[in-house]
Amino acid sequence: MARVPVKSRRELELMRESCRIVAEVLTLIGAQVRPGLATRELDGMAEEYIRSQGGEPAFKGYGADRQNLFPATLCISIDDVVVHGIPDGRQLEEGQVVSVDVGVKKKGYFGDAARTFPVGRTSEEKARLLRVTEASLAAGIAQAVAGNHLYDISAAVQHYVEAAGFSVVRDLVGHGIGRQLHEEPAVPNYGVAGTGMVLKEDMVLAIEPMVNAGTYVVRLEEDGWTVRTSDGRPSAHFEHTVVVKQGAADILTRHG
Repeated sequence: MARVPVKSRRELELMRESCRIVAEVLTLIGAQVRPGLATRELDGMAEEYIRSQGGEPAFKGYGADRQNLFPATLCISIDDVVVHGIPDGRQLEEGQVVSVDVGVKKKGYFGDAARTFPVGRTSEEKARLLRVTEASLAAGIAQAVAGNHLYDISAAVQHYVEAAGFSVVRDLVGHGIGRQLHEEPAVPNYGVAGTGMVLKEDMVLAIEPMVNAGTYVVRLEEDGWTVRTSDGRPSAHFEHTVVVKQGAADILTRHG
């Protein structure tokens, strides 16, 4: 098993700053989400704010395929798009839900978080999907305690989601974070409690339930980024960067 880095006090201070910017971007964007606004406009607002704070958009130019790097600051995923939606000229419409994922790099350290917002008034199913997904994130974070096992987080998310009649995406997972946007360990949203590595104080994890109203099966679009539900039903995504502590995790991307 790969070594999972434990962060120093100085590293955590630097990450706290990156995560502050992430949280502020999500608050800024959430206040702007409304029918008629193009997703590209939201992306521009986010990049401008990040750079005004001395940070860099972590997602822009990210990717393993140098011929197809992610082109934007935000991942903006509407309705049946689970993650990695690319902002463009498409306008938001009343009744949609829109997931916004943002990463920031500042002074060599990363922060990462996501929230899903309703566009105007949505259906009760979509509203409940958002509530359950956010609550499942809280359930997972409650297990991010020194001495617990990694898959205690996973099992808590899965149990909460499935008890509500929804499904957790299995092809995509949370991750460690620090000097790299994606570090060890992978943090699935499903698993068996009491298994996986033992969590140590000052490990930093990006916990991110991706929850579908229907099947957990997803498909990748031809653009190489956009991931959709295979049945066309809506999906929601909430994420926080947290520090494993004794007693309770420290949520670095908590928003006011």
